Amino acid sequence: MQDILINWSPQETRVAIVESGAVQELHIERTLERGLVGNIYAGRVARVLPGMQSAFIDIGLERAAFLHVADVWQRGAFAEGGHGNHNHNNTPPTPIEKLVFEGQNLTVQVIKDPIGTKGARLSTQISIAGRLLVFLPQDDHIGISQKIGSPELREQLRSRMGRLAGEGGGGFILRTNAEDATDDELAADIAFLRKMWASIRQASFKTPAGRLLHQDLNLAQRVLRDLANEETQSIRIDSHAQFEALKAFGREYTPGSVHKLQHYRGERPIFDLFNVDQEIEKALARRVDLKSGGYLIIDQTEALTTFDVNTGGYVGARNFDDTIFKTNLEAAQAIARQLRLRNLGGIIILDFIDMVREDHQEAVLAELRKQLQRDRVKMTVSGFTQLGLVEMTRKRTRESLSHMLCEPCPTCGGKGSVKTPRSVCYDILREILREARQFNPKEFRVVASPAVVEMLLDEESAHLAALSDFIGKPISLQTEAAVSPEQYDIVLL
Repeated sequence: MQDILINWSPQETRVAIVESGAVQELHIERTLERGLVGNIYAGRVARVLPGMQSAFIDIGLERAAFLHVADVWQRGAFAEGGHGNHNHNNTPPTPIEKLVFEGQNLTVQVIKDPIGTKGARLSTQISIAGRLLVFLPQDDHIGISQKIGSPELREQLRSRMGRLAGEGGGGFILRTNAEDATDDELAADIAFLRKMWASIRQASFKTPAGRLLHQDLNLAQRVLRDLANEETQSIRIDSHAQFEALKAFGREYTPGSVHKLQHYRGERPIFDLFNVDQEIEKALARRVDLKSGGYLIIDQTEALTTFDVNTGGYVGARNFDDTIFKTNLEAAQAIARQLRLRNLGGIIILDFIDMVREDHQEAVLAELRKQLQRDRVKMTVSGFTQLGLVEMTRKRTRESLSHMLCEPCPTCGGKGSVKTPRSVCYDILREILREARQFNPKEFRVVASPAVVEMLLDEESAHLAALSDFIGKPISLQTEAAVSPEQYDIVLL
C-alpha cells in the first residue's frame, strides 16, 4: 500500500510517494519554471507574413507568438504523430495568407516555449495529453505510439480503441504506457479527455483574445490523474485552499481518487512524517549505505549512470560467497528504489560484486526484475555481460532530481575533483620559469589559496628557493582566501 504526501507552497509543490514507510518517489514542480508547452490560448492574428509563410499571434504574452504554415491544421492533412499541414501527395501546401487573416480569432496551442528573443511557437492542431492517451479533438484518427512493438499488438489496440471511443468524436494517439492498459483504464482516460475538451471549447466561446484557456495540469492535479492507483490508500495535502481545489478537480475528472484526499492539519511539517527532507538530501549524495554495511556508489554522467556495489564492512554471512550474494541481493532492492527516487533515465550500468555461482547471478537478476516491476516508467534489463555487468535502460520522462535541484560546482566545473595543492604549486613554479624567460621584473608575487601558499612556505620551500636563485629574482607569496584551490595569479612587480 502507498501513501502520497503533497507539500504545497506558492513557489513550489513537492510530492512524495511512500510505501512500507520508505519514500519511493519524489516529484517537484516550481512555479517559475513551469513552461508554456501544452497551454491553449484564445489568440488573435496580429500580422500575416506571406514571405515567411508565418503569422504573428497575440496570446497575451510579452512577445507575439509565431505560427508557421506547417503548424496550421487542415482536415485530412494529419499524419500519425505529426502536426498540421504535412501532406504526402506532393500537392503544393496552401499558402498561409489563404488560411488565416489579420484580426482573426484562433484557438492555438504552444508547442515550443519562448527562448531568448523568440516568441513561443504555436500550432492550431490541438492535442490534450491524458495518462494513457493523447486526444486530438479536430481529428477522427486513431494513432499508436511508434514505440509500441509488434504490428499485431498495434492492430489489436487500434480495434479496441475504435470500440471504446465509439461515437463521441475526436481522434486519439495511444501513448507507450497504454500498451498493457485495461479497457476500463482506457475508457476512463477517454472520458477525462473529452470532458476536458468540452470545458476548453466552452471557455473559447466567451473568452476574449489574448487569454489562457487551458494550462497543462499542475503537479498536484497530475497526482490524481497519473500517480494515484488502487494501491494508494491516502493522498494528504498540507494546504486547505489546494485541498479544496483538488477535491473540485477530482470530482469533475477523476472521481475514483477523491475519497482518498485528506487535508493534513498536523503541527509538524508534512514531510517530517517520513523524514522526506533527509531522503532528498540522501538522494543527492553519491554514496548510499545499505543496512548490512555494504554501500552503493552512484555516478551520473552525460552518457550514462553507473551503480557500483561494495561490501564495505559487511562480514555477516558464513562464507565470502554468501556475503557477496547477500550484499548483491540487498543492492538490487536499493538500486530499484534509487532509480525511482532520483528519477534516473537513459543507459544504466550496474556493477554488482563478482559472483562465482551462476544460481547466485540468476537470483540477483530475478530480485532486481521483481523490484523494478513497481516502477511506472518503461525499462529494459539485459542479463550479465561477459564482464559481469548488468546493462539496462530506463525511459527519461523528466529531469532527474539532481539536475533539477543542483548545478555543476563552480570550483571543479562538474568534474567532481580539483588539483591537489602540490600539483598547483608545481604549475606555479613552471609558470614563473616561463615568465622569467620573457620578462625582467624586480620581483614575482604569487597570489594563491591558503593551502597552496602554506605548501610553498613549508614542504615546497626548498624548490621555491632554488627557483628564486636560478632566475635571480625574489619570489613573494600572498594568500587570497576567496580563490578556488586551483586558481592562482603571478604578479610582475
